[in-house]
Amino acid sequence: MGKVRVYELAKSLGITSKQIIDYLSELGVDISSHMSTIDDDAVELLKEAFAPEVSTDLLELEEEPVKVKNPSKKKKKKTIDIKGALNAASLAKSLDIPVPEILKKLMDLGFMLSQNAEIDPEVAALICDEFDAKLKLKDQDQTEEANEELEELEIDGYDAPEVPRAPVVTIMGHVDHGKTTLLDRIRHANVAASEAGGITQHIGAYQVDVKGKKIVFLDTPGHEAFTSMRARGAQVTDIAILVVAANDGVMPQTIEALNHAKAAKVPIIVAVNKIDASGANPDHVKQQLAEHGLLPEDWGGDTIFVPVSALRGEGITELLDMIVLVSEMLELKAPVECPAKGTIIEAKLDKGRGPVATVLVEKGTLKVGDCVVAGSVSGRIRAMVNDKGQNIKIAGPSTPVEVLGITDVPQAGDPFQVTEDDRTAREIAAKRIDKEREKQQNIAKISLDDLFAQIKSSEIKELKLLIKADVQGSAEAVKQSLEKLSNQEVKVVAIHTGVGAISESDIMLASASNAIIIGFNVRPDSIAKKAAEREYVDIRLYRIIYDAVDDIEKALKGMLEPKYKEEILGHAEVRTVFKVPKAGNIGGCYVTDGKILRIAKARILRDNIVIYEGELGSLKRFKDDVREVASGFECGIGFEKFNDIKEGDVIEAYQMTKIE
Repeated sequence: MGKVRVYELAKSLGITSKQIIDYLSELGVDISSHMSTIDDDAVELLKEAFAPEVSTDLLELEEEPVKVKNPSKKKKKKTIDIKGALNAASLAKSLDIPVPEILKKLMDLGFMLSQNAEIDPEVAALICDEFDAKLKLKDQDQTEEANEELEELEIDGYDAPEVPRAPVVTIMGHVDHGKTTLLDRIRHANVAASEAGGITQHIGAYQVDVKGKKIVFLDTPGHEAFTSMRARGAQVTDIAILVVAANDGVMPQTIEALNHAKAAKVPIIVAVNKIDASGANPDHVKQQLAEHGLLPEDWGGDTIFVPVSALRGEGITELLDMIVLVSEMLELKAPVECPAKGTIIEAKLDKGRGPVATVLVEKGTLKVGDCVVAGSVSGRIRAMVNDKGQNIKIAGPSTPVEVLGITDVPQAGDPFQVTEDDRTAREIAAKRIDKEREKQQNIAKISLDDLFAQIKSSEIKELKLLIKADVQGSAEAVKQSLEKLSNQEVKVVAIHTGVGAISESDIMLASASNAIIIGFNVRPDSIAKKAAEREYVDIRLYRIIYDAVDDIEKALKGMLEPKYKEEILGHAEVRTVFKVPKAGNIGGCYVTDGKILRIAKARILRDNIVIYEGELGSLKRFKDDVREVASGFECGIGFEKFNDIKEGDVIEAYQMTKIE
């Protein structure tokens, strides 16, 4: 018969791979994973142990695996709390056993201690394990900050019984290797016929159904978002799919994504994409990844490689089956009957609905009407929308859901939890804001122009950046790109990232922390501009991410030589829109300040977000072409290559002036 893999035998017997591994472990046979092979003797032994309990009729139904009693199932450990001193006497009291027994266990471990001598927490945990108990420390001498953190995280308690939950999967890999196409193919291939006509709501995550089992996919920009969430303490991913194009092979971002997944200690499944492309060489991909520690199963390793064509839909079913297989091994569970706790996946400011956030519920059940705290913002859930665009009332573990009702836009990766009432939520949010403020120190102001000089004079060892962008994804991408510029002399740190226009509060935070503000596709409002001048805060505005990277890199090397400076000439507000034959849409405008020049460059701001930047096509007073229009006058403004001008838009005219 030859050797077979654990998961193959489990499938034929209608049981889980975990049951086989546990059973063999009881017999002293060391099996590392579901990809391990077992010999004929072990196969026969397992058939005898499990086959009698399996109906031959049911063996044919893969969708309904038979529940077989696990011979190696361990009883659940009780959790004990130790308040105050951790010694043999307190352990004995909590475990309800005589003190001499604790002292004997300590002697066996090489510790000769009296009953009142302090015990190291790790040693105490080992002793508790010997008596089928789990140690949970509650030190009375915790610092005030630790107490506050404990209060935040344990306000609800999670003692409810756990039930199986869906795995959360992140797709990672190099640019243009097919991550987005693969996600789209999985989404469309698993939409039920009854839902085919529905509109999929883009909420940053979605669920698919595989033979009655759900899988949650995070629709994120890849390892950048994955890493930023991990950096904030959020470990939301259970399985990572590493997409590698068969024609391109392993690229720098592939290695980067692989290292991030390894650092997070999550199982990796490799999807070798574009197998139908010209020059495809899957074996070369296997060879390259084997050099980085991912040895394919058919080469004797335990990494699953699945050949796919996202474009044609080939291999998608096999990939989903492998995800289900790995998730079964992980035995993912979470409590349901308790207040919800989770992580913010995506967040934005919606013009019609206000702050909107996608939360991935990890524990408990989230309900409409719940009071919540998300990072440093709070609120009450007004409505919830799932990934199919349906309004729902409750959401359980491993459910991605868009929520409305929070007071401001939280950060991706922020913890999200239900509180007892509004007051508690507000208090926790306020404490977090205060902690952030305490970290900021008001030191000499910094700008990119004199950055190199300050580095050389050892005045700064850290370049702090405050990043604002039009969407959360862009903010995170800018942050990741800039922080990578850190070198031995100076570390680049993003102290804050946010969505929307640069506000006065951003200026004050930058001033207090001595940070430079990087604006990506956003502008400062009028109050923020004045505050920046008053506080001497350097604001740098960009529309292309590489320009920002280039400027910071040059500043760090002392090569930044600003030759031109942007001079704002004036602003005009669009009061109405005229449709002119051959010319397109013309904005009927009122110049609110400064002046608008015909030869000036201009940008269109909608809610202080830059939606277009380019040349003026026309500037008219009534029907006459004019060179300039001053403040307090009306005019008609058209653009050469932009036609989507709307009422309420603000036109900002500027010119670049040479610095002597």
